[in-house]
Amino acid sequence: MALSSSLALIGALLAFPAFAHEAPDALLKRVSDEAVQEIRRGQDARKLVEMKLLPHIDTRRVTQTALGTNWRRATPEQQDQLVREFTTLLVRTYSGALASYRDQTIEFLPLRAGAGEAEVTVRSRIRQPGAESIIVEYDLAKTDAGWKVYDVRVAGVSLVATYRTTFTEEVRNRGIDGLIAALASKNRT
Repeated sequence: MALSSSLALIGALLAFPAFAHEAPDALLKRVSDEAVQEIRRGQDARKLVEMKLLPHIDTRRVTQTALGTNWRRATPEQQDQLVREFTTLLVRTYSGALASYRDQTIEFLPLRAGAGEAEVTVRSRIRQPGAESIIVEYDLAKTDAGWKVYDVRVAGVSLVATYRTTFTEEVRNRGIDGLIAALASKNRT
């Protein structure tokens, strides 16, 4: 299965509002079932991501983690700009991936977490006829607003780590403002 198909399902899994006291694996299971129905009904992928996915992602934490030590070097204004631009990039990425959704099925594996844990990993297996299954892992943290995703690993590859490599190189070559400009440029194309 193509990475874009996996990303489509990642977006689909997180596309509907969470109940604050819902278990993280139950949340993702419910959301995935509902999201698949919306995608099949032809919901606009960008709208689906903006309205349904983003509320369940801790975009500030994702951005901060992707920046690594460079986050502390950014001013508060630059940090806000980085979060806005990176969020826009994620919306564009997930929208394109959602648009390529096909008839994959999602199986959630048993949650291995102790009662009261504030951070958990929910594992799923995405199956597509005629292709090898792909494991997708979601790292979530419990917040006052419910569970929020702060990293996703597709076949062992971390979204945050992938961007960290790119962001570190950009900051090394062009500085924080250069990274902001590069993200803004990607978002305009």
